[in-house]
Amino acid sequence: MAMTVDFRVYLITDRQKAPGGDMLRAVEGALDGGVSAVQLREKDLPGGDLYRLAERMRSLTARYGARLLVNDRVDVALAVGADGVHLGTKALPASAARGILGTAALIGCSTHDLRELRQAQDQGADFVTFGPVFPTPSKAAYGDPVGVAALFEACRKATIPVFALGGMGARNASQAINAGAHGIALISEIIAAADPRGTAAKLLARFGSTLAAGQAARETPKEGEP
Repeated sequence: MAMTVDFRVYLITDRQKAPGGDMLRAVEGALDGGVSAVQLREKDLPGGDLYRLAERMRSLTARYGARLLVNDRVDVALAVGADGVHLGTKALPASAARGILGTAALIGCSTHDLRELRQAQDQGADFVTFGPVFPTPSKAAYGDPVGVAALFEACRKATIPVFALGGMGARNASQAINAGAHGIALISEIIAAADPRGTAAKLLARFGSTLAAGQAARETPKEGEP
């Protein structure tokens, strides 16, 4: 049985955005600030370099008790003992990755529309990212943002957790949660921050407040109800 998707903020790496190129420092700050799931996404690195970086990232995330997923590279995830993989639309199917990594692995999939979302679910993914919800340079190749209305529809039809992706941060996390997202996935807001720890801590605090407010609203009886 796969691990529970027990995180709400899903940090995606990009060493090009880290101040001074020091991605490990940025990730460690984020982990110290409370982030508990990291996707290692450095697509341009050769296999050997990615493996060595993944080894260091596995050691770092293990120290904080955080999840580590490797983007696309099932072999690297297996080699370093990562918690799972995150698969793009052109990667192995989730069912094939599951066959290699086993039932306990955590498998996420990138989705941009309802067809891809249904496909990921059918293949046995544990969660998906959906977007881009808002404008972001890292997802410009996918065209215009899908918007909050599309996110709402995806969350309504999903049977697995959905993470809003694309231009996400503290300023719009509440919009994603109110649309039904389980959490948010982001890069720049934390990785590019001068103070990754403080940024992560503030984001998680904002997130917790939004979730608590939503829960309270659902539990408050409407007028006329007992």
